[in-house]
Amino acid sequence: MAKWLPQGTRHDLGYPGIGGTEHGAVPKGYAGVLEEVQLGTGFAVYRRVAAGILSWELQRRAGLRVRTDSPQVVPGARVVSGFGAGPFRVNAPCEVVWVHEPLPADVPQSAGFGYGALHGHPARGEESFEVEINGNADVHLIIRAFSKPGNWFYAAGGLVTRAAQRHVTSRYIEGARQLAAEGLRP
Repeated sequence: MAKWLPQGTRHDLGYPGIGGTEHGAVPKGYAGVLEEVQLGTGFAVYRRVAAGILSWELQRRAGLRVRTDSPQVVPGARVVSGFGAGPFRVNAPCEVVWVHEPLPADVPQSAGFGYGALHGHPARGEESFEVEINGNADVHLIIRAFSKPGNWFYAAGGLVTRAAQRHVTSRYIEGARQLAAEGLRP
């Protein structure tokens, strides 16, 4: 069961369709992203990746600097992730809008979260990171997002902005692969 951000705290999220990444809904006028990759098999892999997603480790392994008010991902937690250096650092403030925690039983399930862009983020929209294990014990990472540029500056750099988003997404995938492989014999 998903845990949701309390209704009264959503006023800083300036986009329609809050929580849409939980089910893959993309608001009209927003570009959608869906990436799914298999990470391995088994509940040990699933639990490692889930723990990494729900502790911000996936963002760190993607090469982002993470500043947050909560060491664990919880509804309403705020995080500022940043990439780049010095005056070229881009900060991306977000707020967690939904969370799925892992179930204790070894049954098909998913765990992860979605967060939405706050004022000062280069985009308006939402992104989610979920790990899923199916009935065959196959483990998949699913990244969903919808966004549009947050201001004219980022809209003018459309090709660069989209290339940066693809690059960060590929880094998330690599980070999830690292989490999945930990504890495995070489």
